[in-house]
Amino acid sequence: MTKLTFGYSSLSDRVSNIQPPKWQGDFEFLVVTQGGKCRAPIGSRHIQMTDTGVAKSRNEVLLQTKGEYLVFADDDVVFTEGLDAVVKYLDDHSDVDLALAKAIDESGHERKRYPSTSQKLNRFNSARAATYEMVVRAERVRSKGITFDTNFGAGAANYLGDEYIFICDLLAARLKAVYLPIVIAKHPKDSSGSGWGSERDRIARSKIFTRVFGRLAPVVRALFGLRRLA
Repeated sequence: MTKLTFGYSSLSDRVSNIQPPKWQGDFEFLVVTQGGKCRAPIGSRHIQMTDTGVAKSRNEVLLQTKGEYLVFADDDVVFTEGLDAVVKYLDDHSDVDLALAKAIDESGHERKRYPSTSQKLNRFNSARAATYEMVVRAERVRSKGITFDTNFGAGAANYLGDEYIFICDLLAARLKAVYLPIVIAKHPKDSSGSGWGSERDRIARSKIFTRVFGRLAPVVRALFGLRRLA
């Protein structure tokens, strides 16, 4: 089996931005596009979708991957050498199904405040996860029927939260996820999840917490808001 799949989701008019992965191990270069015909990067396995929405694209990546591990990517992501350490960690810890790592921006600064030590993930410490920070054990995740909720994420009315909900669904299925303080990706500073405070933003985040916590959502939203202000 191929060790690692780099699974890219991209709009067809942005696919030329993708930089083919540079990794010394055995890998697959998978590109899923939406928005019409395009020329896929050299060396990639290209799948063109007629549906729209990034969650649908990532679900197709998860379905189609041939790698033991899968790292999700956008067309503006570049991966770093730290990915080697995450793959080795998963090789050494067969009970771990998802590893969440760190990312830096184009200036080399960490994109947010990250914990300095590794820790198990739960519903309270994984809300700010980004897809390109995640490496999953693909077949085990698929076997549990875990997918991205297509009601959330870019291209959906609830344009945030698909990564967080994915992790929470994985944990609810009794799979194990950990955070590792290792930089694996470089991504531009601005993104759909970097803003905070607009009315549209508050509505979207409210729906995320309702999806994850149900009746406890109002209490959890208040706690997250207080932590953000601290």
